[in-house]
Amino acid sequence: MAIKIDKKITGYNVVKPEDKVAAPAVTAAAPKEAPMAEVIQMHESVERPETLVGSTFKIKSPLFEHALYVTINDIVLNLGTPHELRRPFEIFINSKNMDHFQWIVALTRILSAVFRKGGDVTFIVEELKAVFDPRGGYFKAGGVYMPSIVAEIGGVIEQHMKNIGLIHDPEMDDATRRLITEKRAAYEAAGAKKNSDVNAASVGATSVAKSAEESSGFPPGATLCVKCNTQALVLMDGCQTCLNCGYSKCG
Repeated sequence: MAIKIDKKITGYNVVKPEDKVAAPAVTAAAPKEAPMAEVIQMHESVERPETLVGSTFKIKSPLFEHALYVTINDIVLNLGTPHELRRPFEIFINSKNMDHFQWIVALTRILSAVFRKGGDVTFIVEELKAVFDPRGGYFKAGGVYMPSIVAEIGGVIEQHMKNIGLIHDPEMDDATRRLITEKRAAYEAAGAKKNSDVNAASVGATSVAKSAEESSGFPPGATLCVKCNTQALVLMDGCQTCLNCGYSKCG
């Protein structure tokens, strides 16, 4: 097929058969550049100051013979300015129990590395709280269910982030607060009426129920709330209602 050339020819070169064979050989001999991943730094590297401020939390779990002490140190950014902020910088976990020393050290090093990387580190809380112990969880003081010791460490980090303003709890409106107060008062009144005619044989059981209520702050018959993970869900007017967060299965 003929090709029409509209532009003026300024030069030409004759391609010989040996040139066609040599060209691919030169191309193959050229070293290929290895693909490199794009590394994105969240912000500039921050050196560790000589002094850091922080908080220490105590974790007493039935899964451990000795208590865990979790220390979270913060770095203060923009010190002395109106934009002063505290951000987690490192974490340490100490205990007399050395059975779990390896994974505790590994966890603290990884968490500290994530803290120092910067950016939004609040995702760590949900990741840790979603860890479940195959042997089963436990209830801590206040009736809050913890699926594992790692989840409670996540809860401690969450509490610390709330203390420094990194995480904010959704505000409960006044109407919900009043509803919870009214529901709790009605439930306690109904329970007092049922216990008014208790006989002498059940006095001991009543005292045990009262002690259970004082330890958790909620009625002893309460079950676990799926929203706030607290043992504060009671049956009222044919509907399960949480006396801690106001959650109701009836909407």
